[in-house]
Amino acid sequence: MVDPSTASARDADDIVATLKSRIIERSLPLWSGEGWDGAAGGFVDRLDAEGRADRLAPRRTFVQARQIYCFAKAAQMGWYAEGKEIALRGLEHLLRKAKSPDGQPGYVHRFEADGAVLDPRRDTYDHAFVLLALATVYSLDRDAQVRAEIDAALSFVDTRLRSPHGGFAEGFPVTLPRRQNPQMHLFEAMIALFDATYDLVFQQRAGEFFGLFMASLYDKQRQTLGEYFEEDWSKIEPVVVEPGHQAEWVWLLKGFERITGCPTGRPRGELLATALRYQDAATGCLIDVGDAAGNAMRDTRRLWPQTEIAKAWIAQAESGEEGAADAARAALARLERHYLRHPVEGGWYDQFDRDGTSLVATIPASSFYHVLCAVTEAEQVLS
Repeated sequence: MVDPSTASARDADDIVATLKSRIIERSLPLWSGEGWDGAAGGFVDRLDAEGRADRLAPRRTFVQARQIYCFAKAAQMGWYAEGKEIALRGLEHLLRKAKSPDGQPGYVHRFEADGAVLDPRRDTYDHAFVLLALATVYSLDRDAQVRAEIDAALSFVDTRLRSPHGGFAEGFPVTLPRRQNPQMHLFEAMIALFDATYDLVFQQRAGEFFGLFMASLYDKQRQTLGEYFEEDWSKIEPVVVEPGHQAEWVWLLKGFERITGCPTGRPRGELLATALRYQDAATGCLIDVGDAAGNAMRDTRRLWPQTEIAKAWIAQAESGEEGAADAARAALARLERHYLRHPVEGGWYDQFDRDGTSLVATIPASSFYHVLCAVTEAEQVLS
């Protein structure tokens, strides 16, 4: 199974080196400079089209956590000497502003630049990224205080967010429908926590999410991953498919296989084949949303599905699949060509319509996690 657009890999002499250089020389300085609020502290949620910080925009907890992850990961890779210091500064701000500002356990969902709470909900998706950020910071020097924060966040997730129907609720208070997305990112966090701690409990916890995926999230007959579910994990029809998440699970399942030895080749191959049904004919990029039959429901094209299809091919290349490395480079070349050639150096376009018109005027910080993760994976596997 080879991506038919692999020829685009030849558009760049070495796309991995090109993207690595872009991140190190442009994106990391941009988001640690203009992207950091020197007055109030913390990372800004977005830049405007000219690259100026929107310091009045509310701060989302998961974005703070993603930026912490980015700078800690850059430090881990040896890419950015200041990365650890910036990650720790971001973590200190996150703990001070988002953790229990109302005296209740857990992290609030959204707050103002000055720290005033805008939305006190405890969101499971947010907590997944808090755990990912903590795991990546902990991997740098195994600081005992960071490990204590990991344990505290896990305790909250287990005691307040766990669902009697399996997996974890959307948040506290509980809402419906249930989504696969928070479960997916908790799975990611457990893999990262094992990598950071080598604590076998995180192998077991990752295994619980793998079991949920195989039993409830993944439709083996249709070979699709659904997005929305009833409380008991029964499917909501018509099934909504996000091709980017199909691809993201390919990469995560490879990570699970790496830390446990549990074979995941069959679902990875099926998920990738399904994701490729949703490629835009003109660009080869993944569209945002489709139905279970492979038809487009929303033919806009966000940035993040393009990073995830690259990571999916990288995972397959790591497994030795013929042609996968070339397909990964082609996906990275499409990412660079369509999304990263922005007038603001180190910025990106977030979403296009079917005609290639940009739909988002700002440069959202949330996308950095996707871009940096794809390039670090490429550096480790393809270079």
